[in-house]
Amino acid sequence: GTPVVRWLKELGMDDSQVAKTVTAFPRFMGDVYNLGRSFKPKVKALRRYAFTDQDIVRVLLTFPALLTLNKDRLAHRLSVLQASGVLKDNLSCDFMKLTNAKF
Repeated sequence: GTPVVRWLKELGMDDSQVAKTVTAFPRFMGDVYNLGRSFKPKVKALRRYAFTDQDIVRVLLTFPALLTLNKDRLAHRLSVLQASGVLKDNLSCDFMKLTNAKF
C-alpha cells in the first residue's frame, strides 16, 4: 500500500476502515507530502489531549478532513472542547466541523 494507507493501518484501521476513510476523503491518497508535515503532527496533538489511537481512528472515520484544519484552529477547538468538559464525547461529531471563525 501507499505510505498513507500504511500509516492509517498503523493507527489501527482495518482494510474496510481505510477504504471508508479514503473514499470519504480521497485527498489522503495523494497527500504523501502532508503525511509527515501536517497529518502526523495533528495526530500527535490529539494524543497530547489524551486521545488513544482507537479514539483517533473513530474521529477520522467520522471527520477525516480534521487533518486538514489549520493547526492553530485545531488546537483552539480542542482547548475549547476540553475546557467545556466534552472533548472526547464531541470530537467525532459536528462540533469539529463548525466553520465559525471563533471556533
